[in-house]
Amino acid sequence: MKNLLLSTALLAASALPSFAQDYTPDPNAKPGGMITITYKDDVATLDPAIGYDWQNWSMIKSLFDGLMDYVPGTTELRPGLASSYEISEDGKVFTFTLREGVTFHNGREMTAEDVKFSLDRVTNPETQSPGAGFFASIAGYDAMASGGADTLSGVEVVDGKTVKIALSRPDATFLHVMALNFASIVPEEAVAEHGTDFGKHPVGTGAFKLNEWAIGQRLVFAKNEDYWRDGVPYLDGVTFEVGQEPIVALLRLQQGEVDVPGDGIPPAKFQEVMGDPDQAARVVEGGQLHTGYITLNVGIEPLDKLPVREAINMAINKERITQIINGRAVPATQPLPPSMPGYTEGYEGFAFDVEAAMVKLAEVGLEDGFTTKLYVMNTDPNPRIAQAIQQDLKAIGVNVEIRSLAQANVIEAGGAGEAPMIWSGGMAWIADFPDPSNFYGPILGCAGAGEGGWNWSKFCDESIDAMATEADSMTDPAAPERLEMWSDTYMKVMEQAPWVPVFNEQRYTMKSARMGGDDALYVDPVSIPVNYDYVFVTE
Repeated sequence: MKNLLLSTALLAASALPSFAQDYTPDPNAKPGGMITITYKDDVATLDPAIGYDWQNWSMIKSLFDGLMDYVPGTTELRPGLASSYEISEDGKVFTFTLREGVTFHNGREMTAEDVKFSLDRVTNPETQSPGAGFFASIAGYDAMASGGADTLSGVEVVDGKTVKIALSRPDATFLHVMALNFASIVPEEAVAEHGTDFGKHPVGTGAFKLNEWAIGQRLVFAKNEDYWRDGVPYLDGVTFEVGQEPIVALLRLQQGEVDVPGDGIPPAKFQEVMGDPDQAARVVEGGQLHTGYITLNVGIEPLDKLPVREAINMAINKERITQIINGRAVPATQPLPPSMPGYTEGYEGFAFDVEAAMVKLAEVGLEDGFTTKLYVMNTDPNPRIAQAIQQDLKAIGVNVEIRSLAQANVIEAGGAGEAPMIWSGGMAWIADFPDPSNFYGPILGCAGAGEGGWNWSKFCDESIDAMATEADSMTDPAAPERLEMWSDTYMKVMEQAPWVPVFNEQRYTMKSARMGGDDALYVDPVSIPVNYDYVFVTE
């Protein structure tokens, strides 16, 4: 995939013009109307500093904005709350000019102080943000992470509408980082009022605002009439119904009661849907930078032993698992998906070899196997995939107890380091932005291994971390030597086997007949699963 970081802008000072509207309104769009989205599980949080799963990601993106943004349906960067920016010749100082007249949902105008507060908050260890490590290149981050400071020294409020961010090193991904949900701008007074419950009472600058949250039943978003982008959103609002089994949601879609089944097409119904021309016409297929994997917690015995982790890699029949999801994936050999820059061509990974796996266990005195636990999200097909993993490991004498839980509970157990193994399905990694670094820092790097982080294997190798930092300290994100260094980094990771990469999945979404807007909005690579700001209804 082409990297769209505007790398030439990182080589010299640059500025983008200020403009109020940087998209072309859809001539077919009809303003108004409500749509209904369903999910099996309730939403854990709408706090942009905390939320980090595919279910709440697009919700948060519709409630909040960051300094940078993406052209709808693409990974092409554009300014967000910043009207323009300048970058120093050494690529280490970014100066952002904020848009005039942007207000929070509470009516207060956004200022540069809000930008500083938001960046300080997401990097403060007390927030326990799983995205804190994304900001590691900002000067003063290390002091914040260690608890030695309560503000980022590199973030300076120049005036009410200007923020200067100094980096400790060049960072080829920094503009992408400023477009992440984690970099969303929040008002200090709302955070102070609600404290740790801010995620249930979100206040942002986004296209929608939270109107109702009936826990375990529904969330209702209402159009932000004062949104700073002209002409959007088209919809009056979005209702998210939770507690809906995916098969029931599909039936309701067929009856015209649901517009998008948030959990996707149930695998058991996939062939039926695709075999019906009327239903298949409403299916949207899109590529994604995705890897599904099993995490192996290196801090829990006997997974702390490399031969054990190698044995588990050898025992998994990836071809069989892909058939459980109707072949909508290809077996994975490494953390990066094949279309990501930095992918190592020709690397075959661990071969499926039961006998060799048993030899590995015998090397560490575990020829009789051992007992462990596998955590899995409880939405189909993930429990069935977990059962396949259980059967594969039984063949080498490893007895696996399956813990099938709601998504939020699996994420909590992973972040706390309590889960020996996790099947990532339903939460599997889809790139936040199209750069190889995104598959490392939050899910394999030392920064993500802390309390609440998404590095559920709790793997931390400082020498590999140093390689990753060196790669990202290059100013040109597409430089061949940088991509080669990322390839080497992931090969070093695979030598330690903290994961079992299982498959790279294609993405399928279904929509009701009344839904309008470009298909790319329904497989938006950033606003997963749907870009609510730009879709509309046709009746």
